[in-house]
Amino acid sequence: MSYSSEGFPLTAGVSPRVQVVETTDSTNADVVRHFVEAPHEWPHLSLLLTTDQRAGRGRLDRAWVTPPGTALAVSVVIDASAIPAAARGWVPLLAGAAMTRAIAAQLAGTVHTAALKWPNDVLLDGGKVCGILAEVVPGHPDVVVIGAGVNTRMPRADLPVDTATSFAAAGLTCEEDRLLADYLAALDEQLTAIVAAGGDAAASGVLAEVEALCSTLGSDVAVSLPDGQTLWGRAQRIDADGRLVVVQDGEYESVVSAGDVVHVRARPVVS
Repeated sequence: MSYSSEGFPLTAGVSPRVQVVETTDSTNADVVRHFVEAPHEWPHLSLLLTTDQRAGRGRLDRAWVTPPGTALAVSVVIDASAIPAAARGWVPLLAGAAMTRAIAAQLAGTVHTAALKWPNDVLLDGGKVCGILAEVVPGHPDVVVIGAGVNTRMPRADLPVDTATSFAAAGLTCEEDRLLADYLAALDEQLTAIVAAGGDAAASGVLAEVEALCSTLGSDVAVSLPDGQTLWGRAQRIDADGRLVVVQDGEYESVVSAGDVVHVRARPVVS
C-alpha cells in the first residue's frame, strides 16, 4: 500500500510505500525514526520524499540544503538481511549505480551523459547532480536507509559549488516519477543479483556493472583520506569488496575503502 503517492504512480508501482511530505529537515532522519517506531509499516523499498529538505546531510557529515522546490530528496528502506555481512559495503555503490542508470535514462536521445563517481556520486556532464548517503538503522543491523539528493530544478546561480550541476542548469527537465521508479527497479535488481550470488559481486555481475558506469576508473585522482592525507594516482579498478584501487607512480597500488575523490587532470608540481 502506498501513502500520499499522488503524482508518483510509477514509483508506487515499484514501492510498497511512497510517502510524500511537503517539507522536512531530513528524509533519512525521518525514515530512520519511523522505522524504529513501526518497522512493520516500512517494508523493503518503502520511501519518503520531498522537494524541500531543510537540514539534510551528505557524506562526511556535510550539510545538504537546497532552495525549496529545486531538488528531490528521497530515502529508501533496504532489507539487507539476505546479503552476507561482508558484502554489505556494496549497498551504497549499488545505489549510486542504480541512480546513474536512472539518470542516464532521462538523458536518452540527448548529447548529455551520466556517470558514477566512486563511491556513489552521480555526475551529469561531469558535474555532480546527485549525492547518496547510506546508514544502518540503530537497533536494526539488517536494515539500511539510503538517502539520495538529486538537483532537479536548481538554477545555475543557486548551485552550491562550481563542481555541481542540475537538470535545469543543463537545460533539461527531470521526470521525477520516472526517475524514482527506474532508480528503485535498478536498485532492487542489483540487490537481488548479489543475494543470488551469495554476496559475490563479481559472480553476480554487480562489479562489472559498477565499473562500466564509473568514470573514476582511468582518471587521475586526488583522494582525501580520513586521516587527512591526500593520495594521488590513477584509479585503476574496483576490487571485490567495492574498494577503489589507485596506482601511484605507475606501479604502487593503494586500496581506498573511504575517502573524498576528486578527478584531476594532473598532479600539481611542487617546487
